Amino acid sequence: MAALLVTGVYLERILTENVRRLAPVEQVFSDGPRQIRRWTLLSAGAGATSQLRCLALAGLGRWQLSRMAGQLMPLLAADPERLVQLESVLIRHAPQDCGPYSPSRHQQGWRLLPGGKWAVIEPKTLRCKVPRARKTRVESGEIQTGRLLMGYGCSIRVSADGFEPHPDQRFRRCAGLFDAESRVMDPVAFLQRLRHKGKYVAGRARMVLNWLRDGLNDWLGWDVVESLDLGTLEVRWKSTPRARQVPAMVALDIARHAFDVAGRLGEDEPLLQRGVVLLDRMGAWCPAGRQAAFVRLLDGWFPNLQFILALDAAARRRFPRSLLRQRLPIPEPQPRPAPAAPRRLPRGAVLLVDLDGSLPNLALMKLSRHFKAQGRAVGLHRGITSLPSAGTVLASCVFNTPASAHRVEVLRRHYGPELQIGGSGVDLRLRLEPGIEALAPDYSLYPELGDRALGFLTRGCPFRCPFCVVPGKEGTPRRVSDLDGLLQGRRKLILLDDNLLAHPEALTILEDLARRGVAVNFNQTLDLRLLTPGSAALLRRLNCGNSRFTRRNLYFSLNDTRHLDLMRERYTLLHAKRRDNVAFVCMYGFNTTLAEDVARFRFLRSLPGAYVFVQRYLPALGGPPPDYRRLFDDRADALLTELVRIIFRQNMKSMETYYRWLAIQYAVQCGRIHAELIETLFRYNARQRMGRFVARLEALCRRKPGDDASLASEAARAPALRAQ
Repeated sequence: MAALLVTGVYLERILTENVRRLAPVEQVFSDGPRQIRRWTLLSAGAGATSQLRCLALAGLGRWQLSRMAGQLMPLLAADPERLVQLESVLIRHAPQDCGPYSPSRHQQGWRLLPGGKWAVIEPKTLRCKVPRARKTRVESGEIQTGRLLMGYGCSIRVSADGFEPHPDQRFRRCAGLFDAESRVMDPVAFLQRLRHKGKYVAGRARMVLNWLRDGLNDWLGWDVVESLDLGTLEVRWKSTPRARQVPAMVALDIARHAFDVAGRLGEDEPLLQRGVVLLDRMGAWCPAGRQAAFVRLLDGWFPNLQFILALDAAARRRFPRSLLRQRLPIPEPQPRPAPAAPRRLPRGAVLLVDLDGSLPNLALMKLSRHFKAQGRAVGLHRGITSLPSAGTVLASCVFNTPASAHRVEVLRRHYGPELQIGGSGVDLRLRLEPGIEALAPDYSLYPELGDRALGFLTRGCPFRCPFCVVPGKEGTPRRVSDLDGLLQGRRKLILLDDNLLAHPEALTILEDLARRGVAVNFNQTLDLRLLTPGSAALLRRLNCGNSRFTRRNLYFSLNDTRHLDLMRERYTLLHAKRRDNVAFVCMYGFNTTLAEDVARFRFLRSLPGAYVFVQRYLPALGGPPPDYRRLFDDRADALLTELVRIIFRQNMKSMETYYRWLAIQYAVQCGRIHAELIETLFRYNARQRMGRFVARLEALCRRKPGDDASLASEAARAPALRAQ
């Protein structure tokens, strides 16, 4: 038996040369130009096995073929002195596998050369003549999900690895077509996983379990969900006759991979995906009297999959005729819409460009008020796509990151000398004119703010942290605006102050906010070390929330391990409860060690109501570079093991980003992979990406000393730490 599931893809035709037991003629699985036969029956035998192997290989990428090439020649070649050639036409579906305007037929091919090497067939030399097919090169195959290849030998056994992804996951899934010792995932573990995820979060897991339940109960003869609830699933499974157990393992394996891929694609109904399943010699593990029921089970579970089966003559005669009449549509590409007319602003209008901020840009809001007071029209544009023309263009860049630098360069090329650009991402000294800085923000520029105000009451900080842009840009604390001008009648305030509690009038400001009943988001965090009994009492009175004011939240910073005893003492002044959601923003990747990071997380875990939000350090303009030299010591393995056991009840997503960064640093500096860290990182989320990530780590472990190109690449993708 062999199986292949290809997400978003059908197989239309294949052409082989020098393949054992196969004539060099096209094998076609479509029924006319607009539909695919849903069920295709082949005559079981060595020829069908070779054909199914070739169909499986058609769904692999260059990454897998490079690892399999040495094994393929003795399995496939009719003449080992000649090359083996394979061409295929895949029907791809949008949006999983191609764009909505791309041709659905994609033609590709490769050659297997004597000696175990292989080469891609250049598109212009492909021999299949398929109208309206796009000729392409074989895809890279680095993504271990997508087109999922599942292969099994005639002896179906459960793997000790359960359903864990591997660096070579796509190759392992098709290995059963070439190796009788290959194994399938643990079906009990898969069902338990669905039950666990579906019990706490409604979504794909619950839907899949409900979808599978009736058919699986009928097939096995007992209630699967009831056994999951009672904890007797494993016992019931082991007592099930093998004639029922093994086919169920195959069907559940297809369901499992459809479920994993749906997580990547964000699909809500995993078992409705399009794809292909190939089955070879099904009679070796499914009794003749059960085969018709089994294919009807597959038909009900996977209504959009294409099936190609190799069966003996008796099985073909017993095959349900109604299934053979089913067809699947070949999608037609959508007509490409006419390009949108370029946006035009009125003559003399001012264009304000918000390049990279996640919050509305306060400087642009003040510029908007300034130009509108002159009677000029003002337009706002975000990002760098579909840039309109304008006589006056002003842009703001907040972050010093490669992505922001690219946007700045695009703007400069597009607007030339008309462009004026400022912000912390391009120049720390460039400021708004004092008269513009003193203006109240124009909230109409960002209507999504609604009833929320945004701005500074104070600027500056007395501390000179080397990683921070504030001391050089803003200086010591000073008052810059009054509450009435900032609020403009609103009762919610996103406060951007650098270090409010360091200002001499901090108590007066907090008292004014509390007296007016203003809901406040302390967006840039507060300094817990400066908390006093008076300011703590006022914070308890205030309605402190997140930036959308959907729940109560307080924000503090914790960037090193100094003063932890003082911070614990100050924290008690808050009388914090779990509902208060006290977030501590912890910077990493500047100069702290792993031991210091773990100490911070351990400390926060001991505070009632506290949780961690970690952010990666990226230097501001002129800022010091990160220093990783002290990150790991001889306790690294034990510290990583302790780290993954420090669990917070929320915002573990930011910790996953930190885990990923740590795994990369550990591979580069220590030359190995910390298995428990990787397992924790992918325990519940994005498991389908685990294999590709492990492959990347393996490459980093093998890198030459002094070669930091891979690290630089990872750093460029990491989220920036907003200067505070």
